[in-house]
Amino acid sequence: MKSVDYPASRWSYGGQGSGSTLLRPPQDSAQADFYRRVNPDLVGRDEQGKVYGVRYDAVNAMLLNEFLKEPKAFLEEQRKVQELEAKAAQQQKQIEALTAGLQKVSAQLEANKPAPRVAESNQ
Repeated sequence: MKSVDYPASRWSYGGQGSGSTLLRPPQDSAQADFYRRVNPDLVGRDEQGKVYGVRYDAVNAMLLNEFLKEPKAFLEEQRKVQELEAKAAQQQKQIEALTAGLQKVSAQLEANKPAPRVAESNQ
């Protein structure tokens, strides 16, 4: 799609701080469809509902917000990993304690086992 396909009268122009959003034509329909699927508010539509422009300022703001969320998400994942590692260490200690207890009980059973009896022969 060429920019001549998008009449300037459909675009809302405004300088910084004017509150207007500059809609620019997408470079191709796949790009516009991508932005529409990501967030329908990122595209402008005509009376027939066809996409005629992309709000690139909103795209930039959305990307910046996602970028700023990333460190928080990383820290949250790091906290979860630490919790899981602590839980695994605790479970390992429990396994070792149970194993030691089982070995102790097995040793006691072995010690209390009656000695084998020799059968007397009646010959």
